[in-house]
Amino acid sequence: SFCLSFLTAAAMDSRGGGAPMGGAGGVAGAGGVQPVNGGGGGPNNPNQQAPQPLEQEKVFQLVHDLTNAEKRDHALLVLSKKRDSVPDLAPVLWHSFGTMSALLQDIVAIYPVLSPPGLTAHGSNRVCNALALLQCVASHNDTRALFLHAHIPLYLYPFLNTNSKSRPFEYLRLTSLGVIGALVKTDETEVITFLLTTEIIPLCLRIMETGSELSKTVATFIVQKILLDDSGLQYICQTYERFSHVALILGKMVHGLAKMQSSRLLKHVVRCYLRLSDNSRAREALRQCLPEPLKDGTFAACLKDDQTTKRWLGQLLQNLQESSPGGVAGMGFAGMGSITTGQPQ
Repeated sequence: SFCLSFLTAAAMDSRGGGAPMGGAGGVAGAGGVQPVNGGGGGPNNPNQQAPQPLEQEKVFQLVHDLTNAEKRDHALLVLSKKRDSVPDLAPVLWHSFGTMSALLQDIVAIYPVLSPPGLTAHGSNRVCNALALLQCVASHNDTRALFLHAHIPLYLYPFLNTNSKSRPFEYLRLTSLGVIGALVKTDETEVITFLLTTEIIPLCLRIMETGSELSKTVATFIVQKILLDDSGLQYICQTYERFSHVALILGKMVHGLAKMQSSRLLKHVVRCYLRLSDNSRAREALRQCLPEPLKDGTFAACLKDDQTTKRWLGQLLQNLQESSPGGVAGMGFAGMGSITTGQPQ
């Protein structure tokens, strides 16, 4: 279960304010939310044991071992666990001869067991360790652009396209989402521009509809970050088909959350709706299709202690009540007809 500890997307904050997913300074792990750098107590919290730094020569040797098939398992395990204590691990991984190729070989090697599902726990753990190192590269300022220019995120998309509910597959999807989450967390337009040329939005929407709560949360966070970029909002609202797909999935999630509430997931769903309301055509459409549970106080108890999400929801409802400038109310998407709210029939 330790693959979940690599999911730093659970600690990612939303642009525009608010606490990170899972609480301040938290990271989702197999045992719930775990503190990072001492949590609320800061880096000097005596109850928090910081990762022990690796000696530089040992790091170089472990990176070199990644290219040795007989030593790769051990090197992957140690480096993935200790990566946070090695600040410049990402440039070392990227510029070391053969290292990135070795990591990609491990990823590609499990493609044949994706369908029909045949992934074992050991195979999942091994590739999750490789993905954890890729996330390290994706997070670093000096290697992020190189990571994108090499189109490495595309190697992860087959993992996001799986639908098996078994734990090895679930960990694989979560860790893959963590890599994409590390990219969008930077709020860089270059990242969003790249992702919009790929199939990341349909892949995330699929996980938002059918995944576990944690995978839904991270996938929704990624869509939220795409929407918060102007080019991402314009892309999704450019056609009725794109907007309606996003609105349909968000609607289904709201009705699901009305039955089994999760403030962490609801936060990102509401933020997506609020951002969509910044677009005039989407705002007109949302007046017709915003799910009733967001309007009738269904989530009042859930949001009692979450002032940020409560404020976002209030702003959303206010945006939808205000008249559109220029008297174009009701125009929305031309020929849109009616958009379903996502409520089960």
